[in-house]
Amino acid sequence: MKLDNRLRENGKPSAAMKADVRIASELRRRVARLTSGTLLPSVRELSAEFVASPVTVQRAMAQLAREGLVHSRPGDGTYVAERSKESPRADSSWQLTVLGPATDPIANAVFELPKPGTLVLGSGYTDVSLQPLALLAKAARRAAANPRAWDRLPPEGHPELRLWFARDVAGNARAEDVVLAPGGQAALAATFRTLVPFGGPILLESPTYFGALSVARSLGLKPVPVPLDAEGIRADLLEAAFASTGARALYLQPAFSNPSGVTLSEQRRKDVLRLAERAGAFVIEDDYARDLAFGSAPPAPLFRQGGDRVVYIRSLTKSTAPGLRVAGIVAKGPVLGRLRTLRATEDFFVAGILQDTALELINAAGFPNYVQKLRQTLRERRDIAVRALARHLPKARLQRIPDGGFSLWVELPVSVDDLAFVAAAANAGVSLTPGAPWFAAERPGAFVRISTAGANATDLEAGIVRLGTLSL
Repeated sequence: MKLDNRLRENGKPSAAMKADVRIASELRRRVARLTSGTLLPSVRELSAEFVASPVTVQRAMAQLAREGLVHSRPGDGTYVAERSKESPRADSSWQLTVLGPATDPIANAVFELPKPGTLVLGSGYTDVSLQPLALLAKAARRAAANPRAWDRLPPEGHPELRLWFARDVAGNARAEDVVLAPGGQAALAATFRTLVPFGGPILLESPTYFGALSVARSLGLKPVPVPLDAEGIRADLLEAAFASTGARALYLQPAFSNPSGVTLSEQRRKDVLRLAERAGAFVIEDDYARDLAFGSAPPAPLFRQGGDRVVYIRSLTKSTAPGLRVAGIVAKGPVLGRLRTLRATEDFFVAGILQDTALELINAAGFPNYVQKLRQTLRERRDIAVRALARHLPKARLQRIPDGGFSLWVELPVSVDDLAFVAAAANAGVSLTPGAPWFAAERPGAFVRISTAGANATDLEAGIVRLGTLSL
């Protein structure tokens, strides 16, 4: 049975697909505890155990086979696959004298995928049950059938897709003001490189998105943290930071900042633009959660007030699926030409198949309903997680209940180390993110970020229950 036949057009997974995922997840946990060569129960036995059809169980087993966890012997059964054996390591230590100091291993660990079988409370991407798979499959088929998808495109991107980004942000933005990039991370890298010279300072919220910090450090920039309060980045400290560093760029997430969940207040928006203008600085607005507001509409982009002072970044990935890596950079003035040149130099243009798939998706009749359902589900998950934290982790303090996004920023008791807590959680089968990688300098306490995006409601609550069994 084809995948698109198992899904409704609005992207909602069918009961059969949910059973696939549930059974595959449980079997991964079991396989991880078994030795190589162990014979697994038959499909009939598993069907009876999980109260599922043989076809559903076979799909789950097929997924494990694709992951290399099991293998079948025709007429004999399905066995746990051989664990990969480590080969002798070659001595490549000479490279250390060339490469110089290593990057921060704690920050690097945040980019690693969670281990199979864990309850995923740290992912910033939606789990498969939330992704518009049917809409994506249809969009990809239509895109692939169009010869344009395989042809050379302008470095700045397809005109129709750029027009969509321009209309979405509004504020007198035109298609000519948009440059496309393969995902938000690439958009951040291009913007940072364009605006800040090597070794130069860049101001960021504290805490801030770890990916932005990683980009800044990898480009040789000097991240300067500016603390937040309940209204967003502190204007008094921002003014002092501009004055003391001479920085000409400020990076922030005005709506549902990741990880803090803070939304910039109206007064702070005015303060940020006023101070940036006085300092002769750009504001880099990362509107990652534009589709993830829990209210009727997300906050208006800062770009609408800031004009050519603001370089605006908006990705489709967070609100669709990890593989749809398409983002728009919106800017006015000479900076736009420099961004276009840099993007062309780095990878010429975003793959046409991705651009056309994104265009087909956002123009699909079912896409607005999908976004509305996504917002509703994330809000429900937030409420479930907030209740579970109060019940099972009463000694930890939730900083705030956000009105959008997927981040819950949790402060641990003074005696608890966030890295040790995350390591203990991993041993208990729960993956989440420590607070350390989200700070550019010293931390004011021990924090963890819990994401409501990567786990369904059942797994989310189960994961928090397990966290509650850890000593605090």
